[in-house]
Amino acid sequence: MTAFEDREEAFEKKYAHQAQVDFEVEAKCCKIFGLRIAEKLGLEGAEAQSYAMEVVNSNLEEAGFNDVLRKVKPDLEAKGIEISDHMLNVELDKALAEAKTKIIDGQTS
Repeated sequence: MTAFEDREEAFEKKYAHQAQVDFEVEAKCCKIFGLRIAEKLGLEGAEAQSYAMEVVNSNLEEAGFNDVLRKVKPDLEAKGIEISDHMLNVELDKALAEAKTKIIDGQTS
């Protein structure tokens, strides 16, 4: 293998690793966010975990977090809970920061 091929392979591995980390961060972010919304909805235990997984799965529809917000907004409204889009985005940003920290620290839960 030439030096160029070695560098190319290293770059591809780095890119693949970063893509995996980004996916894990997004999934963890959505779970954290989903658990926080579940708490606002009055869900606990297995119901809260199940709801959080619904939020994680909703993030697979498109890039970004708009699909997640479209998932939780009607759920909150159905319970009569009014939270502005701005506050939902703030909570999502907090969940993202927490997820990044947990992934970097190697925490699985």
